[in-house]
This record gives sequence, C-alpha cells and structure tokens, in this order.
Amino acid sequence: MKKSKTIILAAGQGTRMHSQKPKVLHQVCGKNILDYVVEASKASGISDIGVIVGCQAETVKASLSPEIETILQKEQLGTGHAVLQALPFFNELKGNLIVLVGDAPLIRPETIQGLIAIHEKNGYAATVLTAEFANPTGYGRMIKNAANELIKIVEEKDASPEEKKVTEINSGMYCFDTQTLISALKELKTDNVQGEYYLTDVIEIMRKMGKTAGTYTTPDCEDIQAVNSRSQLAEAEAVMRKRINRKLMDAGVTMIDPATTYISSQTIVGQDTILYPGVILEGETAIGSNTTIGANSRLVNAKIGNDVTIQISTILDSEVDDGTSIGPYAYIRPGSKIGKHCKVGDFVEVKNSTMGDGAKASHLTYIGDGDVGENVNLGCGTVFVNYDGKKKYRTVVEKDAFVGCNTNLIAPVTVKEGAYIAAGSTITDDVPEESLAIARARQVNKVGYLKK
Repeated sequence: MKKSKTIILAAGQGTRMHSQKPKVLHQVCGKNILDYVVEASKASGISDIGVIVGCQAETVKASLSPEIETILQKEQLGTGHAVLQALPFFNELKGNLIVLVGDAPLIRPETIQGLIAIHEKNGYAATVLTAEFANPTGYGRMIKNAANELIKIVEEKDASPEEKKVTEINSGMYCFDTQTLISALKELKTDNVQGEYYLTDVIEIMRKMGKTAGTYTTPDCEDIQAVNSRSQLAEAEAVMRKRINRKLMDAGVTMIDPATTYISSQTIVGQDTILYPGVILEGETAIGSNTTIGANSRLVNAKIGNDVTIQISTILDSEVDDGTSIGPYAYIRPGSKIGKHCKVGDFVEVKNSTMGDGAKASHLTYIGDGDVGENVNLGCGTVFVNYDGKKKYRTVVEKDAFVGCNTNLIAPVTVKEGAYIAAGSTITDDVPEESLAIARARQVNKVGYLKK
C-alpha cells in the first residue's frame, strides 16, 4: 500500500438530530460515532488522520486524541469546500488520500483496505466506495461507461429520471491519488441546485484531465450506513450490537438471547461466561471466565473476576473478585472492591467500601464508606451510619468479626478482629478484639400489665 492519509468530514450541524450536541458525538454502543471512524482508519493501517470540524468545533476537537489533527471549516459550503480546507494537511502527500465521513460508524477496516486495493490495482485517480441499494432514493448515483469506468456522480437533486434508475449509490467515501485530487479541486464550481462545492464533481474534472476513476462496492451495505436522525442512530446501534455480540460469542461467550443483550464496544468478556437476557454491560467493563451474569443485571465500568455469579444486580465503577456471589437485587456503587468468595446478597448496598475475602452480607444491609475484613459476617439489617448531616466518616470491621442483625455502626468506629456485636445494638465506640459488645436497653417484662 502506498503512503496514505485520511481526512474525516465531521463539520456538519446534524439538524435532523434535534440536539444541542454535535451529531458525530452521539454514541453507538457507548462510543462516539466519530471515534469508530477514526479507529477504522487506524485499524486499516492509516494513523495519519485529519478531521474537518465546523459545528461546535472546539467540542469535537476536545473529544479526539491529541495525535489527530483538526481542520476548521468555518462555513459549510459543501464536501468539496471541506476538503479544500484540509489542503495544508495533505498538500505534500504523493500517495493515497482516503476521505471518510464522520457520521458512518459502521465502516470497517477491511472495507477501507478493499477500497485502497482496488484503487491501486487499477491505477485509478479516484475510487468511490459504493453499495447496491434496491431503493437508492436520496443518494448520489454512479454513472459509468461501457468499460465500467466511473464517468460521474450525480446527486439525487440533480439527477435525470434515467439516472435515478441507477441502483449503485455513493457512500461519500473515497480513495484519491492525492496530487490529481489537488489539481481537480482547483476547478470546482458551484453550478448546482445547492450552490455548493461538490466533492463528487472532481470525477468529471479528473476524466477531462485524462485520468480514470472507478468504484469498490462493499459486500455489506451496513458499512456505509450514515446517522442523520435519532431513528438512524438506533438502527446503527442495532447493527453494532449484533457485531459486538457475534464477536464475543465466536470467542466463547454464551448469550441466552443476544437480541436483548446490550454490550458496549469497550467491554471484555471471558470464555464460558453466560449472559442472560436483559444484561447491560456499559463502559470499560471486563468480565472473567466461567462467570454468570443473571437477567436484567447492569454493569458499568465494572471489573468482574472468574467464577462469579451476579443475579439481577447493578454494579457501577467497582470490582468483584473470583468466586463471589452478588444479588439478587444488590447495588454496588462506585469505589467498591469486593474480595474473593464473598457474598453480597439480596437488597444489600455497598458504596465506596472494601470487603475482604470470604466476607458476607447476606441481606438488607448498607455498607457505606467502610472497610470490612476477611470472613466478617454482617447480619441482616446492618447499617454503616456514615453521615452526620455534614461529613461522611469510615467504619472499619476487622477480620473474623461477627455483627448481629439490626445493628447500627455509627462512624467513625472500629470493630476489632474477632469481636462480636449483639443483635439490635447501636455501636458508637470502638469494640476491642474478641469482645462482645451489647448496646441496647435491657429487656423488662411487666407481668400482668394488661390486666391492670
């Protein structure tokens, strides 16, 4: 492959999205639309990338990694005008210039590679990525001669009735011989219905220069699917979700119902893990092997070990180590770290806390801002009272301690190693090692009281 650069057209307003956010920053499976296009270029072997920005330029620029160059298009005067703004980026390039669109997140690296391969094999000055659509309404048509060379691209609004019958359509993505493109760009005019500089017009200009142009038809029409509305965003999400799920299943993950399993593009799942219907895995979630994620569980940026069982629970920005059981109906809030072979049972909430290996909180317990040692047992209804109305404090329960049910631990407080707390206690002072703490009123029976 010749030396290549990529420019991505991402300056448009996306008015049909009806959003205050730039269209290219809407997300598909947890990632910005534009990021997919950037990553596809890199994966195809082209990391020298320029992005044309316009609408909310600084916001789009801030979303990109520093090595991506951004080029400002102050006025949106068409695709040809956008490419003209990037001349300083590719002016010296002697190889291929790849033009991609920032609102087509489904473009695949292998499609870009196929486009370049056809371009170089046939010695074209321009090669257009195309697709065959049964209903091509709204798309530019590819007009060819008897030798199957591309003569011109006609936009829908400028097409004749005969030209509108053509079913091979323009994706808006190209591979150009850079120096030929530079010469052609200088000849662009605005004599069209829109009064814009069409990049498509360079095909006719190149042919007048004695050059040839061609097409590469993608075998998968989904590659060129652009996002211009909320409904199209949902359609792209559905396609990407299928791709993600298929890739994971091919790698050894079981999904009971892939159609109702929602996984971000950054998520990693190990072999022989089972995902039940309604599972949602967001952000940079990583799950080990032989783990079971039960129905309707939601994990966001969660790190889950091997042989873990999670049932109908929510885990946010937290870690769960090997062999632990979570749920049903547990809520693990950010900043929590659950050790090996722990049990966090039904209606247990853990926030910004640690639980050592073998610790258990089987049901109806709140662990907030706490450090729970190894093999600690927290009885039903235990509450870490961490907030005094102004500040939050930590509670420490050292290893092998036993906390009876319906206990309040008023932070800051420490329950020392091996200590026991009687059920129904409210603990305000530290409990010494291997001691029994009882903090409740002594029972008094008034015999015959109701007969008086």
